[in-house]
Amino acid sequence: MNDTKPCPSPLDRLSRLRGVVPAAVMVLIATATSGCVQTALDDLGDAAPQISTQTMAEMRQKKMSPQSPVLVRTFKEESELEVWKQDATGRYRLLKSFAICRWSGKLGPKKTDGDRQAPEGFYSVSKSMLNPKSQYYLSFNLGYPNRLESALGYSGTALMVHGACSSSGCYAMTDQGVGEIYAIVNASLGGGQRSFQVQALPFRMTAKNMAEHRSDPNFDFWKTLKLGYDAFEATRTEPRISACGAKYVVNAEFQGGDPDDPLAACPARIDNPDPAVAARIKTEDAELAALLEKDGPSHLTAYVDGGMHPSFRALLKQHGPQKLAEKISNIDYPVSGPDAALADPYEKD
Repeated sequence: MNDTKPCPSPLDRLSRLRGVVPAAVMVLIATATSGCVQTALDDLGDAAPQISTQTMAEMRQKKMSPQSPVLVRTFKEESELEVWKQDATGRYRLLKSFAICRWSGKLGPKKTDGDRQAPEGFYSVSKSMLNPKSQYYLSFNLGYPNRLESALGYSGTALMVHGACSSSGCYAMTDQGVGEIYAIVNASLGGGQRSFQVQALPFRMTAKNMAEHRSDPNFDFWKTLKLGYDAFEATRTEPRISACGAKYVVNAEFQGGDPDDPLAACPARIDNPDPAVAARIKTEDAELAALLEKDGPSHLTAYVDGGMHPSFRALLKQHGPQKLAEKISNIDYPVSGPDAALADPYEKD
């Protein structure tokens, strides 16, 4: 169904055009052809912690209510955040995609306080983790480190999705973006959802994208994230995430319940695999194995410090960091690392 597919990424269009159109023009093309993001500063509008009239209309059209459960996915490489909500069938359906103005670090999980890495993993956000008085306008805490990350000795605090366009390990959405995201998740939590899942991912985890990152040291870790990604793609239901054997385990039921120690060996599983999930994983595994047997391109390994959605990169290039910062936030926070944000992540060494 077309309406459940992610909003086409300008990076997908950009990669197909590379080598055909001059690089200086490509970001502007990506900006102009994206139907999900703004193309000019004047299109940004005012920040407001409420669900927009347009989004409310989309909910009605997709048979969702403001109180229906929500799920969030973030993708570093594409610099996009997706908000999914349950529709009348009880399955999740894509409501809206938001451009990420700034994230810091590189592809890969956060491990150490101060490493500037934005988290990757599975997180659960409850009402108490929303901050209506954030120094970045509005925010919600991802809950990093989660149980697995804590057991692995990872450190860091206050990793957020927030406003403005400044990141030191967070996902900065602009005040306008986070205002609506905050309103959507707040309505779901107020409607009875105890917590919502955030899937923080390095990129859209297709077999093709995985193969293009075959040489990355995080490849094995990403394969565990892909199991959750595939389960959601196959069923449009929230995957159940456990941790044992020092890794995430998806949709598992164990003898004696979930293990207390995420580093301990996994107990015997007693669940019956979902046929739709099993079929997708089998197909994806076969495609990935075939791609790994071939020589392929190394992809997106040249981040200077984090990323920025092409639409914001074009605005930054056109107007400069000060004017962009003033437009996307009423709080005096500059665009973090503007030179790094302007760097072409596709540039090879």
